[in-house]
Amino acid sequence: MSSAQSPIHHLKCWPEWFRFIRNGEKTAELRLDDRHFQVGDTLVLRGWDPTTEVYTGHTEEVRYVTHVLRDHPGLTPGYVMLSLVKEPAWR
Repeated sequence: MSSAQSPIHHLKCWPEWFRFIRNGEKTAELRLDDRHFQVGDTLVLRGWDPTTEVYTGHTEEVRYVTHVLRDHPGLTPGYVMLSLVKEPAWR
């Protein structure tokens, strides 16, 4: 990876998924690839309540995208599956 700072993406995250990411049970995220996600990117997930359309005030930083799956059979065009770790072991 280059010495340049990897992008930080601030994203909405619905409550039912947020808690699984927070406790480490969910390590993959399906997203619209509108930000051209790359390995090394950081995600800052912000709790979002879709019924009230307001942020919950909860945030969780996922420090490292370890893999980006694009253009794969079964994956809707324009979407990516991101593999995540909250803190990589090698840092």
